Amino acid sequence: MTIRRFSAAVFAATLLTPGLAACDNSGSGEAGVSASPTVTGSAAPGGASPGDSAAKQALLNSTNEIRNGNFRFTMSGVGSAAEGQVHEPSQSAEMKLTIGDASSDLMMNLDLIHAKPDSWVKLDLGGKSAGSIPGVQKLNLGKYQHLDQTRIKGNKALGFDFDKVDPAGSAVLTQGITEVRQTGAGSYAGTLDVSKAAEAGSVDPTVITALGPEAKSVPFTAKLDPQGRLSELVVQIPAAGQNAAQDIKITYSDYGNAAAAQQPPAAQVVEAPQEFYNLFD
Repeated sequence: MTIRRFSAAVFAATLLTPGLAACDNSGSGEAGVSASPTVTGSAAPGGASPGDSAAKQALLNSTNEIRNGNFRFTMSGVGSAAEGQVHEPSQSAEMKLTIGDASSDLMMNLDLIHAKPDSWVKLDLGGKSAGSIPGVQKLNLGKYQHLDQTRIKGNKALGFDFDKVDPAGSAVLTQGITEVRQTGAGSYAGTLDVSKAAEAGSVDPTVITALGPEAKSVPFTAKLDPQGRLSELVVQIPAAGQNAAQDIKITYSDYGNAAAAQQPPAAQVVEAPQEFYNLFD
């Protein structure tokens, strides 16, 4: 396992291009909606019933509140978990990410804090192969490393764009719905075309490629809160190639009530060394 392969594949497989690499909510392939998407006609395309059309519209509308950038979220997949908050009013965000465990070849705990215009990260690397990482002794410091914004500009692993606040690109995912039905109050199930969702940041493009034609009809379930906002989305990725089957689970909560991320105390901050940037190249 090379460091480059680790940094690229790990984050794609953990439902994000980390650093909360988000997509905006526009229907142009990145999450963020300037206007609510609509489903027109008395029946959905392909002969779907009006009920199916209403169900899809409910899910499309459910992602609108995300663009306001004030919520908490969690994401999980095989061997990884993330949680955090986005608080656009204060131009701040935080994410805690765990990948693997002590028995893995490589384990990573990552705590990222963004408070515009600055970013900090606390890194903990472990696992069987951690000792082979160049400069690992300069990375496991137990302190927050201040990031040079010119070094991480455009880096989806470490940067954060407050114009693009959705950590999982759920608007893109819901726009890929190919069939959906309501299964209960605020509950839905159906299929979506993940081949169109690579920009969402929550599905690894290599997994999409491995799925082949199956990518066009991947099962999912979703739940909305009483206000019709997305609270849970589970994409059930089937096994393909070398990839085991997995559920990608995304949740949103505390809409409008997230707190501003707290900057780390100055005594707990050092400048990030070259070895850190090498790790995420």
